[in-house]
Amino acid sequence: MATDERGVTALDRLRSRYERVDMTCSSCGYEDEDGRWRSTTDGSQIHYSHVCPRCGAVRKRTYRL
Repeated sequence: MATDERGVTALDRLRSRYERVDMTCSSCGYEDEDGRWRSTTDGSQIHYSHVCPRCGAVRKRTYRL
């Protein structure tokens, strides 16, 4: 990941943070070192989700805009 994050939105930086520090599945303990958090928005909320490649558990975070 580049250390120069100018031009990146706060929401992109939050997703990047999850990808740096929150990649351990709370269900099975698998550390997904190459995983990615997905983000979507409906205009009033932003939804982040990650699917564990080992057990299929879905972790979600939702924020109101």
